[in-house]
Amino acid sequence: MGKTIAIANQKGGVGKTTTSVNLAASLAATKRKVLLIDLDPQGNATMGSGIDKYEVHATSYELLIEEQPLTDVICKETTGLYDLIAANTDVTAAEIKLMEVYARELRLRNALEPYKDEYDFIIIDCPPSLNMLTVNAMAAADSVLVPMQCEYYALEGLTALMDTISKLSSVVNKDLHIEGILRTMYDPRNRLANDVSEQLKRHFGDKVYRTVIPRNVRLAEAPSFGAPAMYYDKSATGAKAYLALAGEVLKKQQQIQQEEIA
Repeated sequence: MGKTIAIANQKGGVGKTTTSVNLAASLAATKRKVLLIDLDPQGNATMGSGIDKYEVHATSYELLIEEQPLTDVICKETTGLYDLIAANTDVTAAEIKLMEVYARELRLRNALEPYKDEYDFIIIDCPPSLNMLTVNAMAAADSVLVPMQCEYYALEGLTALMDTISKLSSVVNKDLHIEGILRTMYDPRNRLANDVSEQLKRHFGDKVYRTVIPRNVRLAEAPSFGAPAMYYDKSATGAKAYLALAGEVLKKQQQIQQEEIA
């Protein structure tokens, strides 16, 4: 069975979508079968995958609210060579309509269940808030990957997110855990960034990925060309960093599988 990872942080501008798109592409480049689910009404992960969010035949709205089968809402022609469930402003309506339906926090989990064996990894790009869409993502996920900038306010936000994950695990998903904490937009010349990075490592130990995503112009430019960084400029430091992150994710997954066999 494949692994489902929600990319979440209620703070905006920390690199959630960049991480979702580039991790999905990097895992797909290792010959894994990957599904990226865009749950953010802004649809940035959709556009960053080379899919026009205004022209898609279906989105995560149809999956969650109309309960269309996963196979009917997938976009396969992405620049990152992964499957995609797109998002656009229609998904805003899904947030409202979810409040009216039975077992609203389990809609995504139930939609994915019949197809989990078909993918090695399912990556969910969450909106930058702890709303019903994010709750659906966490109810469906095995784990949460938290991208964060190394700045003071980010630590406060991380504490709140950890508390939320703990509460959700006791209510809707007892197996939910932290996959890892990813330091993004990192500038080693910034003393505060280094201080916060050290605090993270002290508090969370091996939950903090060794890979650090640097501030990188190519990484920032790639979405405007509708492609993950590795297909925009494979020599960019940002593209190489996400390949290294994929390597860490795969290594951790292999260790878990070996422990289960033993």
